Amino acid sequence: MKERMETGKILTDSLLHSHKYYFSELKPSDLENGLAAVYAIFNKGDEQALYVGRTKNIRQRIYNNHLMGPLTNARLKKYLIDDDTLDDIKDAESAKKYIIDNCYFQYIAVEDITTRGQIEGLLSYLLDVRYIYEEH
Repeated sequence: MKERMETGKILTDSLLHSHKYYFSELKPSDLENGLAAVYAIFNKGDEQALYVGRTKNIRQRIYNNHLMGPLTNARLKKYLIDDDTLDDIKDAESAKKYIIDNCYFQYIAVEDITTRGQIEGLLSYLLDVRYIYEEH
């Protein structure tokens, strides 16, 4: 158990010390195409982790899905629209504007699919993520 706790701290430190990508400045070419990763999206005002996810292609997931994609591909936009504390967010376009104006993300490359899933869950817990997948 102690070893896992230490591993969790190492992972969290690794993520939090990685480069911050601000959505307001993001270009697709800023991200490596085809890179498997675990990522966290933060509110830049209070540094709260809003969302933790995993992907086999960081460029596609972040840029195409979270930023440019429709609600069917952008879970964070859905959470923002449903958040009763964010009165100005009513639709996908206002959710996108919120992300661009208020958020950044950080990621760590993780090649193995099983490990990505485990790290995603662990980081969600350690970062006390605001929005998390609903269980089915």
